[in-house]
Amino acid sequence: MQTKLQSRILGAAKIAVAGAAMTGFLLFPGAPRLRADDDCQRRMAKADHRLHEAIEHHGRDSRQADNARHELHEARESCYAHNHRWWDEDEHRWHSDRDWDDHDHDKYDREHPPR
Repeated sequence: MQTKLQSRILGAAKIAVAGAAMTGFLLFPGAPRLRADDDCQRRMAKADHRLHEAIEHHGRDSRQADNARHELHEARESCYAHNHRWWDEDEHRWHSDRDWDDHDHDKYDREHPPR
């Protein structure tokens, strides 16, 4: 009698664990996407900051600014290719269209800092 009871309890426990696992998978399917979004956002912010720094210290037509502009372009391309959206650090928002301008930071330089 005790083994039959133990068997039922063990069966119920297995079902409960399986149900909890399934519920977790159904409730949190976006966890990998959130991680990818965080990585993209971080990469975009870093590339954007490097471009601002290069323009501020060397001018918008400098080799350093061109390199930083290229890095920002690559970050945007990568994020858009993987997530179909890209982070705009200056506006602090996601864009779902491939509508960036590689020279959108040209208005920032030493003589005319951003307002």
